[in-house]
Amino acid sequence: MASAKDFQALIARNSIEIRSLASDLQSLCGFCSSAGALVGYSTSGFFVHHLGAQGALGLLAIPPVFLTVLGFVIYEEGSTSLRYEKKKVVEEVGVAIRGMYKTIKCPQVWKSSLYMYLSLTLSISTHEGQFYWYTDPTAGPAFSQEFVGMIYAVGAMASIVGVLIYHKTLKDYPFRNLLFFAQLLYAISGVLDLTFILRWNLILGIPDYFFVIMEECVSRIVSRIRWMPMIVLSTRLCPLGIEGTFFALLMCIDSLGSLSSKWGGGVVLHALNVTRTDFTNLWLAILIRNVLRFSTLALIFLVPKADQFDVLIPSDLLTKNSAVSAVDDESLELVPMKEKIEV
Repeated sequence: MASAKDFQALIARNSIEIRSLASDLQSLCGFCSSAGALVGYSTSGFFVHHLGAQGALGLLAIPPVFLTVLGFVIYEEGSTSLRYEKKKVVEEVGVAIRGMYKTIKCPQVWKSSLYMYLSLTLSISTHEGQFYWYTDPTAGPAFSQEFVGMIYAVGAMASIVGVLIYHKTLKDYPFRNLLFFAQLLYAISGVLDLTFILRWNLILGIPDYFFVIMEECVSRIVSRIRWMPMIVLSTRLCPLGIEGTFFALLMCIDSLGSLSSKWGGGVVLHALNVTRTDFTNLWLAILIRNVLRFSTLALIFLVPKADQFDVLIPSDLLTKNSAVSAVDDESLELVPMKEKIEV
């Protein structure tokens, strides 16, 4: 069974060797991810309502348990030369570390990585506060748990639409221009959240149910359009030989950015005394989030001006990692030839 790292390496390698495939592969991955989210969100509200929070979490624990059991029954052939294998693994780890260090020193690599991290971090998450506000019968619209799950399911369908829009119309635009306008739309879409929290939609005569679904669709479409070029850019920054490891490093940076976003959002909500029952300053937290989203536009200079099919890293990293070649050469054994070979 292929591991996640092998899958990442396969995508990154194909994106490097056949540059025109990068956006197509990431579009396929984004489509599958959104389809999985659609299934999860469609059933989450039902399970939480009928099984409770603990029952739903217990149900989620079943698939990992099956995977753990499966790991013990998979046949694996034992190694006959353990010492040689350990030495080879140590050498390969050293090669990977040197290759990653050499790659991350490239300006286009560390600048792009820094932008992706900061763009995710500065978009602080107010999701927890909004979720409780959705279901609050006094301050909020008092949505049911099933309806909240349906909102996120509709958002997952909108994410699929965002993937299709990117794949059909936006994959040929330069990275910097595309990410600038995607970030601008992302910041503008945050105004819809503020409008809903302040209940301006009722002043405009738009019902809560209709407005929240519209807001979720717009937000998810724009988020996916913003996310897709970042993933394609990540594949463009991976060197051959360690593409799976380096792509995993870039995804770790993105995950750290998402985690920092949640931390930052939690700090802001706590500082403004937003709780499960007090939403007086929730609008202010969303306003701060929107201002930070607009401020990210000032960092767009970190993104390369190149097209999505251009080469972004030095050519020696795209041909063959020299350190990998050195390890391969050292592992060769010379055998004396006793007979003349006829050609």
